[in-house]
Formats: sequence, structure tokens, C-alpha cells
Amino acid sequence: MSGPRTPDPLALVIFGATGDLTRRKLLPAVYRLFLGGLLPADFAVVGFGREEMSDDDFRARMRAALEEHAEAPDAARWEAFAPRLTYLGVGFEPEGFGKLREHLEGLGAAAGNRLYYLAVPPNVFSGVVENLGRAGLAKPPDERGWTRVVVEKPFGRDLESARRLNAELLRVFDERQVFRIDHYLGKETTQNLLVFRFANVIWEPLWSRNHVDHVQITVGETVGVERRAGYYDQAGALRDMVQSHLLQLLTLVAMEPPASYDADSIRSEKVKVLRSVRPMAREAVAREAVRGRYAASRRGNVPGYLDEEGVPAGSRTETYAALRLFVDNWRWAGVPFYLRTGKRLCDRATEVVVRFRPAPHPIVDLVEGDDPVPNTLVLRIQPNEGISLWFEAKVPGLVGRLQPVSMDFDYTSFGVESPEAYQRLLLDAMLGDATLFARRDEVESAWTLVTPILEAWAEGGEPEPYPAGSWGPEGADRLLEQDGRRWRAP
Repeated sequence: MSGPRTPDPLALVIFGATGDLTRRKLLPAVYRLFLGGLLPADFAVVGFGREEMSDDDFRARMRAALEEHAEAPDAARWEAFAPRLTYLGVGFEPEGFGKLREHLEGLGAAAGNRLYYLAVPPNVFSGVVENLGRAGLAKPPDERGWTRVVVEKPFGRDLESARRLNAELLRVFDERQVFRIDHYLGKETTQNLLVFRFANVIWEPLWSRNHVDHVQITVGETVGVERRAGYYDQAGALRDMVQSHLLQLLTLVAMEPPASYDADSIRSEKVKVLRSVRPMAREAVAREAVRGRYAASRRGNVPGYLDEEGVPAGSRTETYAALRLFVDNWRWAGVPFYLRTGKRLCDRATEVVVRFRPAPHPIVDLVEGDDPVPNTLVLRIQPNEGISLWFEAKVPGLVGRLQPVSMDFDYTSFGVESPEAYQRLLLDAMLGDATLFARRDEVESAWTLVTPILEAWAEGGEPEPYPAGSWGPEGADRLLEQDGRRWRAP
């Protein structure tokens, strides 16, 4: 992961510049990098889209986006930032890319290095990349500058489509130029998993099947599909969350220490984890995977998924997914990893729970009864970012009793505001640091695990209903209960 270096002069070209992602995330991230002095003196942001508007209209729209999603710029800062924003409303046909080439050539020093950001629907990715190649805008690195492309998720719908998209990208760009983004990897608390594991020697002797009973990874959302039904109904929880975010967290928890901390060494260790995950045979899906769909709840008058605006009648898309996975290598053999994610759950929480094995010898002579709770390490990714370690202590008194207590660390104790994920990821892409971006084999390995589950679910059956505002379907509880375990409530 890079330090606070300043990138070379560059032009950031945002395809889909009038869309929601640009307004909510990308432009605010660029503006905060600018305020932090992390951008070069010569940089430009070129918006590219279908809608016709002038540069001034685009600037006004982006200023409104900053006021809504970041902070209202004062006059002096806006006067320094606004001239760097330009816009091309030429559409995505081949001739529009010729006009983009002419526009970039007129930007001076900023035009030597180019970062293309594909903030467009997945069905547009291939056309944009092909037209960049035809227009001569995808040159490999040379002494005159570099070119890189950032691709948003979802990266494919299954293994076959991901391979096809990779092939299309790599016909135009070299793998070193492709940055496949997963915003979860830009979160400070996600990055801290690497630091927590490999900068603290006390964990290494415990971080294996010898001491860990199981691992839980939870990504819970309280919101429903909101205005994204068109996208979400084509994706579902397994594609939208498990294939990317949850499997990324699993790799950071389970990976071996890399030989060095450069991008490829770290990513190679993550790929080794994914390739070690036991494939889920078709006949095992019903036993090892649970899919659910939120139903209406009278509490808060919340509609069920099938009643949400834009959801087609008869949809069988899941809004909840839970899996039991095994990493078949020397470190983790026999240790189950339980993953769950869902919408309309009772709490918003992303956390990793490492549950250690119970104490092997009774201490009944010291305390009344003998039922110690196993030690638990909780890594809270969001919200209330922090780390808690739970252990047993004796309650003071003549008759001893055990009680779980915790040592807690809160990220607010640093007194520093964490940057938004897109700030970190955009800066790293500008610097050419691919540590927090997925490599081709990483993406395809993740889809290799998920695709058999998708195929089994596509054969029939309905997702198990769960009340909106609960922790999901009963089947997810049974997934752990059959092993004598239960989910930790965040």
C-alpha cells in the first residue's frame, strides 16, 4: 500500500460522469484529494457521457454534488478546482472517442498520463474499452506516460462472463493497466486486517486450526433495494456481496504472510486462499448454502422484496445468502468459515468474528460451575469501527463465578477522520499501486466458487422468507446449529 506520494500529472476521464456514482463518490473523492494536497499541480477531470451540456453546466452540477455529498466549497477553493473540470457530451459511439482524443491532446501536461474510470453499467464496459483501443487511447506505459483503466463491479455475472470480460479488457490493455475496484478494500478497517495480522506477533501462534474453532463474516444492511431494483434483481445477494466483498474479507483473514508487501505478493496469497476453498458440489448446496428473501414487516410498515417498486412479479432473486466454507490447507483444515449477508436486517454491521477453541481443562475448583465461554476476537469493519477481544474473568466474591469481559479498541481514539474508500482507491490507481485491486486470477477464482451455487439455485425453488428487521431466515441459524454453534449478534 502506497504512502502519501503525489501522482504524476494526469487526466482522469470518467465515463458515466452524469451518473449517481460520480456525484456521490467519485467527484467528492477527487475534491478531498485536491484539498489534501495529494493531487499534482497539473491534473484534469474530463466527464464523458451522452447528455449534452457545457463545461459550466457540468461544473455547476458537480458543485451541487459536493454540497450534497461532501462539503460546500468556499469561493477560493472552488475557483482553484473548477477550471480543472471539463465535459464531453458526445455519446459512446466510435466517433465520440476521436473527439476525446482531441480533447485530451489539448490539456497540456495533464494529458501525458490517463486514468479512465468506467462508472457505467456492465453492459457498456466492453464497448468503451474497444473504442478506447480503436481511438489509440489505450497505449501501454512508455517514456511519455501511462494509461490505466478502473473497472467497477459487478465484474461479470458468473465464471464464463467474467472470463469473457477479462479477455475483452486484455485485448486492449495489459493486465498491469487494469484496476478492478472493490470499494470494501478501500476502507481503513479492511486494510487494517493486514496490519493487525502481520504487524503484531502475538496473533500468529493462535491464527490456525490449532486454536481457532471457526470464523464468522457478516455484512448486514438495514436498507432494502431502494431505487436499484433493476440492477439488484439481476444480481442478488450472492453476486452483489458474497462474490466480492465477503470473499475479499475471507482472503484477508485466511491468507499466509506474503514474502513482501508489494501488490503482486499480497494478491498472490489471496488467490492461494480462494484456490484452497473447498468447491461446493451441486448436491451439497442445499446443505452448505442458504438463500433468503425479506418479507413484509408491520414494524415500520416495511414492504417485502416482491412488493418493492421495480421488482418483477415472480422474481426468485435472493436478498440474503449464507454459506459454510472450508479452506483446505495446513493452516485452516477443518475450520468452518461462515459467511452471511442480507438486506433489511435488524442492524447495519460488517464484522469478522474469530471464535477460539474452548479451554481444554476444567477449573471447577476455582469457580462455581464450569462453563467458560470461548475467547472471541471481533473485528468491526463498519460502523463503530474497532476491535474487541472477549475473555473470561472471575467475578469478585467468596463464591467465584465466571463472566465474559472485553478489551476494546475504537478507531475514533486516533482523533483522525478516516478517508472515504474511494479517496484511497483513486489515489492508488493514480499512483499505479494495485494492492487493493483484484487481479484477473483472483476474480476468476472467486467466480469459480460462487458459480455452482448460482447454478443450483437457478434450477428451482424459492428463497426462504424472513421478516424485514430480523437477522435473516431460520435456515441460516440451522447452518450453524447443525455444528453446535450459533451466530454472534453484532
